[in-house]
Amino acid sequence: MGKQTGFMGGMYAVSEWIAKFSLTNLAWFAMNLPIVVLVLSLLDARDQGEVLILLIPIILLAPVVFFPATAALFAKAREWVRKDYMVENKSYWSYYRENYLQSIAGGLLFTLLWVIVAVDIYYFYESSTILTGVFLVTSILLYVFTVNFFATVVHVSLPFRKLVKRSFFITLGSPLLFGTIAVTNGFLLMVSVYMFPVIIPVFTGAIVAFLSFSAYYRFIIAVKKEEE
Repeated sequence: MGKQTGFMGGMYAVSEWIAKFSLTNLAWFAMNLPIVVLVLSLLDARDQGEVLILLIPIILLAPVVFFPATAALFAKAREWVRKDYMVENKSYWSYYRENYLQSIAGGLLFTLLWVIVAVDIYYFYESSTILTGVFLVTSILLYVFTVNFFATVVHVSLPFRKLVKRSFFITLGSPLLFGTIAVTNGFLLMVSVYMFPVIIPVFTGAIVAFLSFSAYYRFIIAVKKEEE
């Protein structure tokens, strides 16, 4: 069957992208289901003891569940951005296995950093407005750092320490990239959580990964052109 053009061709292209995003996002959401259940239970927690009981397994699961699943999501986003799917269309599960070990290593590091920042925000929330603001800004920096790590780990083959170093310098090295990721991700997450939570299992993660890797990839290409 020949390639469709015009209105029908456009509709076919849109439906194809919707299918790609939704199927990949559903796989990612399914892998994170244990954490999702715990987070939903956390929202209904009645006291600090119950919160702590739920937080501990979330923290323990994040490096081995959330990080490998999200790295695979970013690997699919890389495929879409670079149009690698036109040459070789790997499955989400192939990328999951491919990046598993480095994703866990990254998960251990970043989970620890997130716990430190979250504890600091909680501790200073009522005692110091200034320090709370500082750690909230730090959390935005850490978020973009985490996103750039996902993009880096699926884009280049480097030892773990160099992956982290590269991700950190990319985070600090481009205010435009930093702002693009922070603003687009913040907007999408707010819309998803507060307005249309139903799209979280179907689209949110895939769209965040796609837009974030698109910005990251444009930055990498621009740097390479400057070096030539």
